[in-house]
Amino acid sequence: MRFSKAVVKYHIPIIIISLVLLFPSILGIMNTRINYDMLDYLPDNMDTVKGQEELLDDFGKGAFSFIVVEDMSTKDVAKLKTKIENVDHVETVLWYDSLLDTSIPMEILPDEIYDEFNTKNATMLAVFFDTATSADETMDSIREIRATAGKQCFVSGMSALVTDLKDLCEKEEPIYVALAVIFACAAMMLFLDGWMIPFVFLASIGVAILINLGTNVFFGEISYITKALSAVLQLAVTMDYSIFLWHSYNEQRDIREDKNEAMAIAIKETLASVLGSSITTVAGFIALCFMTFTLGRDLGIVMAKGVLLGVLSCVTLLPSLILVLDKQLHKTMHRSLIPDVHRIAEKMLKKFPVFLVIFVLLIPPALYGYTQTNDEVYYDMGQCLPEDIDYVIANSKLSNDFDIASTHMVLIDADTPNQDVRSMINEMEDVDGVKYVLGLESVLGSQVPEEILPDSVLNVVKSDKWELMLINSEYKVASDEVGEQIDSLNAILKKYDKGGMLIGEAPCMKDMIDTTDHDFKVVNAVSIIAIFVIIAVVEKSLSLPFILISLIELAIFINLGLPHYFGQSLPFIAPICISTIQLGATVDYAILMTTRYKKERIRGASKRDAVYTSITTSIPSIIVSGMGLFAATFGVALYSDIDIISSMCMLMARAAVVSMLCVIFILPALLMLFDKVIVKTTFDMKNVVKLGKNDVKVKEINTGVQ
Repeated sequence: MRFSKAVVKYHIPIIIISLVLLFPSILGIMNTRINYDMLDYLPDNMDTVKGQEELLDDFGKGAFSFIVVEDMSTKDVAKLKTKIENVDHVETVLWYDSLLDTSIPMEILPDEIYDEFNTKNATMLAVFFDTATSADETMDSIREIRATAGKQCFVSGMSALVTDLKDLCEKEEPIYVALAVIFACAAMMLFLDGWMIPFVFLASIGVAILINLGTNVFFGEISYITKALSAVLQLAVTMDYSIFLWHSYNEQRDIREDKNEAMAIAIKETLASVLGSSITTVAGFIALCFMTFTLGRDLGIVMAKGVLLGVLSCVTLLPSLILVLDKQLHKTMHRSLIPDVHRIAEKMLKKFPVFLVIFVLLIPPALYGYTQTNDEVYYDMGQCLPEDIDYVIANSKLSNDFDIASTHMVLIDADTPNQDVRSMINEMEDVDGVKYVLGLESVLGSQVPEEILPDSVLNVVKSDKWELMLINSEYKVASDEVGEQIDSLNAILKKYDKGGMLIGEAPCMKDMIDTTDHDFKVVNAVSIIAIFVIIAVVEKSLSLPFILISLIELAIFINLGLPHYFGQSLPFIAPICISTIQLGATVDYAILMTTRYKKERIRGASKRDAVYTSITTSIPSIIVSGMGLFAATFGVALYSDIDIISSMCMLMARAAVVSMLCVIFILPALLMLFDKVIVKTTFDMKNVVKLGKNDVKVKEINTGVQ
């Protein structure tokens, strides 16, 4: 109560401090780097990651792109190549003439090498950069190359993807926040009892969001997914706390004339309730930190921090704003659109066995759809982008004109005998889907010694430690075919050099597939166990965690199973994140109803009356909370052209509705069915004793009265 009274007493300084904190928060946001490269989140101990570092350290080569140039003469292409070489951070440009020297006649080059770089109206250049794939400098170089070559130039590769993704995100992100605010505000206006209070909620939550985003500067950088989703998710999942405080304050205002006293009690009640509720949400986000694919840790920490800041804002800044605007808020109150639920509750209790049957019948199709959806996810980040964006067009040109869908790089020990390297190349070129292997040995053949090459040419593909080769593949990144191809190529490489490394976008994607498949199981298990323990402690029960988690897991299965029945494919990260977020964020609905049911049973109500009261008192809050979460995410899902953002927001919007419906209609039936089990296995219900067929009473131990 001391904390509550302090907030009330110092509500004006709290508002001032909150406003002052916005300035460093905005500076923090401006100085937090955003990472758009998903492959950066792979574990550091993987060969693909080590290989990228070796390539950069030993050759000075980081990012890699193919550039397709159309309708340009050989002379003009040569000029363009020179211009591209002069672009900052371009380390090497390889064309079919890159290995030529006056001492080497053009005629000795195999025809197939020339043909691989040229078609009737297009030619292809390979570009290496001296900076990493997603470095800001690399993205600037990509933009400059596009500007230099004009509309005849098409730049592919992971760096081009990252560049286009960044530009699109920066364009869309302000609209995400605007849509979330507008839709959430509209939902609260309809389902709450005031026209003005939604704006007060948004002001309080907005300050918490800005502080959360500003404190990310201490991490150095966050992923674009975290940046795009954190504001929307924080708004959606912390709105409940504001609603609870408002309802509690209004209840106290009805029985107390002093608004300060009413607010102090409301803060105390809200803090007690919100702490228990927020712990499950935080646990859901913390579970993401157990992913070895560290994007989960990135999103998990930022969102867990956001929830805690949301709770703090709810019990400090929001009460302060309400106290200042008390008169205006009460003048603008209106009747909520939520209908009277007493009749609905009566009908639900009369037909509760029907909802038990529905619960059982939903499990098989939901579980089947859920497992199928997990098998149908995609990993190619290019699929996240619109078809008319530059990167996607360039990849289509590369595939259609040159039959190249992905490119791998091989690092093999520079001391490996040339004969062994040629044998390895021959074996690799026999692997299904390999178009060709481009290296010194494959270009020069056995008749030309590499010693006659000038150092300027030799240093492009060979150092004291490594020799570099390119493998062009007909198989798309992240496809099953390229996965099998990479296994075969690695087996061949290791036969000739155990320390050799196969790197590039496709090998990295294969590592990401293997990593996230393991992560999905770990994160699911961690989130379920953590939330099980939290519910068991909060509710002091062994049976209630099973009942509540089973119900929300069914809602998760339905939500993640629907994409299979709709014929939709999800980005790989969506099911991992959504399963834990939905469990952590929406199990609160079930806890709210269950807590009220327990309270009524302990007071002496029959199980039927206890469930009836829990339905009538909980449904309005659950509807407001669920529709708030739906509204905050649905608009973003419809608008975003980035499929990974759109998919995750649509899943969150649907999660709110599905969980809300499951709790409202199925949970009361489960409480009716398992009442005896709950009473026997719940610590603080041990004094509930059976008196008759349906009636119970509480022993008054202290007075000895029954």
